[in-house]
Amino acid sequence: MFTMSKKNKGDQNETNQNVLIGPPKLTRFERARIIGARALQISMGAPLLIETEGLTDPIDIALKELDERILPMTIRRRLPDESYQDIPLDWLLN
Repeated sequence: MFTMSKKNKGDQNETNQNVLIGPPKLTRFERARIIGARALQISMGAPLLIETEGLTDPIDIALKELDERILPMTIRRRLPDESYQDIPLDWLLN
């Protein structure tokens, strides 16, 4: 179930259920952002979530982690009216 939040005065959140922002799958821009963010984490010494099997490039490792659906990340999709939706990465991968 998706929920949508909107910031109001005083940082109160109001939620509307069954509303989806954007396509029901990961966009190429979100994919690039996730791979880049995870590759940066790996290059800075973050623990690996998979066996690398000879891979040394952080981008290749991040791609493999994404393909194996092991990344515990959330995508935040925003609208111009400052409302947003947090969607677990696992829900968007096909």
